[in-house]
Amino acid sequence: MSMFSPDIITLATQVLDAARARGLHLATAESCTGGLIMGALTEIAGSSDVVDRAFVTYTNRAKREMLGVPGDVIRQQGAVSEACARAMATGGLKASAASLTLSVTGIAGPGGGSEDKPVGLVHMACAVRDGTMLHEKHLFGDVGRDQVREATVVAGLKLILRAMG
Repeated sequence: MSMFSPDIITLATQVLDAARARGLHLATAESCTGGLIMGALTEIAGSSDVVDRAFVTYTNRAKREMLGVPGDVIRQQGAVSEACARAMATGGLKASAASLTLSVTGIAGPGGGSEDKPVGLVHMACAVRDGTMLHEKHLFGDVGRDQVREATVVAGLKLILRAMG
């Protein structure tokens, strides 16, 4: 029995099938989800022909060291920002053999939010080797840590599908 909901498994299967059909390899650069998106993809047998690697970059230091996120981006805009999500996705491409990298950074809660960056705020970006870059900002609300993380997995898988066209 899977630890993921049937909806997530269906989405992950669609992502893998679409990547296979296009000859693409995938990587993730995850912060607030702690690897759950890659976990959903690798839950499916045979995913190794599509999956390249995952970066779990929970700290700012990990974002800088593993993905090359500029310190200035984190200092000036914060780790939970469009600029950081874009830099994480770009860094994931550079540090992997993937054709497409999805990044997520956010505030899952229950604490850590502010007026400008509330609990439930998630930025995600998808970088493709052909130069395509997509970004989404989600305000899932202060609905609980598990719910924010699950909603982020769903939104992230959907963004990968969108980036593949």
